[in-house]
Amino acid sequence: MGEKFYQILVGILVVVVIFSLIKPASKTQNYNVNVSTSTSAANGLDLQAVGALIKKTKDAEDLEKLINDKNQGINNLDLNEDGNVDYIKVTEFGDDSAKGFSLTVEPAKGEEQEVATIHLEKSTNEQASVEVRGNQNIYGANHYYHSYLPIGSLLLWSYLWRPHPFYASRWGYGYYPSYYRSYPIVSASAYTNRTRTVTQRSNMKPATSSSMKSNIKSPKAGKTASSIKAPLKNPSTSQKSFQKRNPSKSVRKGGFGRGSRTGSKPSVRSSSFGRSGGFRGGK
Repeated sequence: MGEKFYQILVGILVVVVIFSLIKPASKTQNYNVNVSTSTSAANGLDLQAVGALIKKTKDAEDLEKLINDKNQGINNLDLNEDGNVDYIKVTEFGDDSAKGFSLTVEPAKGEEQEVATIHLEKSTNEQASVEVRGNQNIYGANHYYHSYLPIGSLLLWSYLWRPHPFYASRWGYGYYPSYYRSYPIVSASAYTNRTRTVTQRSNMKPATSSSMKSNIKSPKAGKTASSIKAPLKNPSTSQKSFQKRNPSKSVRKGGFGRGSRTGSKPSVRSSSFGRSGGFRGGK
């Protein structure tokens, strides 16, 4: 009797110990992991790749066509995040010592944002000094790419220095040349893969300051658009205010348990023909 009682007692103690080691799951227990990612607007236009186009282009209008050519794959900029690549306008400027091109985008009707400038001037030993500068709102301060190219390798060199009226794009938001069709953006990784060969072969080198002797100024300098959703490196006060009210779609938050995912897939606008031989739709 005593031995049986002892066995029962030991069994009870074992059960008590086991249950004391097991913590019941809380009904309110929640695992929430938030992940945030952001694609900067600067990632949509590789300035090294833009600089590489200089060797291909024959004049300012041709440069605009090449930058916006889907087959070239240089442009993946989407400042207003409507899912379509922005149309980049080219404006030519310069003086007797240097020439330049201003690249601008109209993310909304009536607004214009300078994205980058290209400067060219004659250096020594029949070399041309070429520099691409990113706009500080988009790329941050002191964002340059520079190169020296043989003048004979530049198709547009004779065009630049012969007398002619400066080219100024007449296209704008929702109004494009007849050859152009708006097209959707690709992912940041796909864009990087697409431009990798061009940037690897480009001899444009990054720099933190300008190496140009001339001080020609872009006629679009200071052009800043407020209606930009894409994350900027150095937004203006009005851009910060707009982005606070209209957060970027490139930011995603989500997790497990009760976590949630915000944001939606960028929409793609349909396109249609407009008047005067132009093309309306998309941007």
